[in-house]
Amino acid sequence: MKKTLLSFLVCTVSMYTYAQKITLENIYGGKYGERSLRGVNSMNDGENYTILNEQGLVKKTYQSTLNKSIDKDVVLVPGRFEGYEFSSDERYVLLQNNTNSIYRHSHTATFEVYDTQTKSKVKVFDGKPIQEPLFSPDASKVAFAFENNLYIQDLKSNQVTQVTKDGKKNEIINGICDWVYEEEFGFVRHFDWNADGSALAFVRFDESKVKEINIPIYYNNLYPEELRFKYPKAGEDNSEVTLNVFDVKTKSTNKVDLSGVQNYYIPKIKFSNKSNLLTVITSNRHHNNVDVSFYDINSKKVNKLFTETNKAWIETDSFTLEFLNDNSFLWTSERDGNNHIYHYAENGKLIRQITKGDWEVTRYYGYNPVNKTIYIQSNSNNGKRVSTERQISAISLDGKKSNQLTKHAGTNNAAFSKNFTYFINTFSNIETPRTISLVDAKSGKDLGVIINNEQTKERVKADNIGTKELFTITTAAGNELNAYVIKPKDFDPTKKYPVLMYQYSGPGSQNVNNTWQSTNDYWHQMLAQEGYLVFCVDGRGTGYKGEAFKKTTYMQLGKYEVEDQIAAAIEIGKLPYVDAARIGIWGWSFGGYMSSNALFKGNDVFKAAIAVAPVTNWRFYDTVYTERFMRTPQENASGYDDNSPINHVDKFNKGSFLLVHGTADDNVHAQNAYELSEALIQANKDFQMLYYTDKDHGIYGGNTRVHLYRQMTKFLKDNL
Repeated sequence: MKKTLLSFLVCTVSMYTYAQKITLENIYGGKYGERSLRGVNSMNDGENYTILNEQGLVKKTYQSTLNKSIDKDVVLVPGRFEGYEFSSDERYVLLQNNTNSIYRHSHTATFEVYDTQTKSKVKVFDGKPIQEPLFSPDASKVAFAFENNLYIQDLKSNQVTQVTKDGKKNEIINGICDWVYEEEFGFVRHFDWNADGSALAFVRFDESKVKEINIPIYYNNLYPEELRFKYPKAGEDNSEVTLNVFDVKTKSTNKVDLSGVQNYYIPKIKFSNKSNLLTVITSNRHHNNVDVSFYDINSKKVNKLFTETNKAWIETDSFTLEFLNDNSFLWTSERDGNNHIYHYAENGKLIRQITKGDWEVTRYYGYNPVNKTIYIQSNSNNGKRVSTERQISAISLDGKKSNQLTKHAGTNNAAFSKNFTYFINTFSNIETPRTISLVDAKSGKDLGVIINNEQTKERVKADNIGTKELFTITTAAGNELNAYVIKPKDFDPTKKYPVLMYQYSGPGSQNVNNTWQSTNDYWHQMLAQEGYLVFCVDGRGTGYKGEAFKKTTYMQLGKYEVEDQIAAAIEIGKLPYVDAARIGIWGWSFGGYMSSNALFKGNDVFKAAIAVAPVTNWRFYDTVYTERFMRTPQENASGYDDNSPINHVDKFNKGSFLLVHGTADDNVHAQNAYELSEALIQANKDFQMLYYTDKDHGIYGGNTRVHLYRQMTKFLKDNL
């Protein structure tokens, strides 16, 4: 009797263990989260680095990673901090707390300056919530923004100088980007100190002519409040931008005359190593003509160094500009069909193209003047493009020598020490969660693992995660596209599975890469456990396969990308284990735009679609992003209208559609969903809508994500 009962209990425990599944509560409750290093910053000596942890701001030695018996962790500043930044001499530290988000990148926060010598703290601007504080190079001052104006605080006297006085909400912004610059150029601070701290250059935004977007905020308001801000839609007025330089000694401001160069956008300003020379990057409205210039703050003259042009567009949001000791500089360009690094003399004359080949530089890390070596991330693996990978390499300044420092297939990201002796490498691939190691920057030798996240791997294994496999798919038109498929652990090739396709598809994006599971992957794995196969295909227009592949979609966003998703679905439907009558597609933002179009235009191929926060007509989206790829609606009306889901609702004759949006989306406004839903209603089409009150483009907060993904899961089970 006891033996039988014991056998029963063992069997029950075994069955329960096997029955463990991935759940939404576990996904969004952090069960599968990975450990990482927070706030890594190399110190000037190149032998130590700092991080934030529960003790405060902590200094660690790279050597302690090599020898675990060495314990040299030092708490530099005890306490809890949300961010920090050292002055150039590392005597002072800006400590950030009470952070409040504004838009995607921007926030206000309170800051203190900690003196590591005297162990004393001084509040910046008496502890008021400010934006983007920046030490002067000589560490004597901090510049910052407050309510659309710029200020400078002297760290010795604590005297505050107000640099600008005309800042006004929704009219004038000084030194801080307006909404569209922040969202599409990807930064907030638009001011910079010169080398000796005697001048502060800044961009002024006059957004008085830009039309406002008004978003109601409902929750806990008897009468809804309004979020009002300037949002330039495609073809409409942008902010008028001007460049100014403030002289700290005379307290005077000079407006820079940019009439001799492109001056519609100013995507970047940066002082060179010489205190009198400010680099100014400007472009036309189409983003295909970029001028690189020097402004001499002494002579007040602008000298155009060279012009970068392109038949389609230039990546004005992601180019590299780095000055070397002799004031020559590095510049990235796609002019030969791939993104590579070029070396220019101070006078703007091209010295040489440093990196070459049928692959792309994906990130620039820095330059070591001692051995005249630059350090990069690329999708080259020993000189061959592997578009789904990222490797770290060292390349001589003359371009003649190259040494790949990472070896394993997958995705590598580096954080180099200041003297380029070491780098902390964060690696993962589809089989390996985030692994953080210390690497010798000269030889590429792995010196020791700092964090391995094996516990994450064990947790997903215990919950019976399936497989994720990378492959390529060739469409009937002959386009070879990167893809992956997620299968359940108990995949049976003799069965017929329904399929959900996931994609984003935006210009230069990438979903198919050799890296560990994303949060969406965990949901896809959950669906696989429910009996689905999940495919993802990166079609034409996505990135890391060369400029021609990426820019195929120019002037026609949504045409070729949708054709590729439909064509890929047809090929997937031919697989012996796929039920071609049950293929669905989903996506978020650009991906929601795509899934809407795919269902409408491919109504014979797709049975169901989910569109989360979709653009439904590019006329509703912002100037910088949309016009970069489409020009204006006035110039390219057919490009906007021919591929708008709103104009294809009549083709939606069967299948199911779920439309999701947050009502407070400041990026892709809920107007997009409202307009599409009205078009569907007037076309007498049945569909489902799901709105999230006061949620922005990310649709999160509290139980929101669990609720959203539960509704999407139910929709798929009901309709696929």
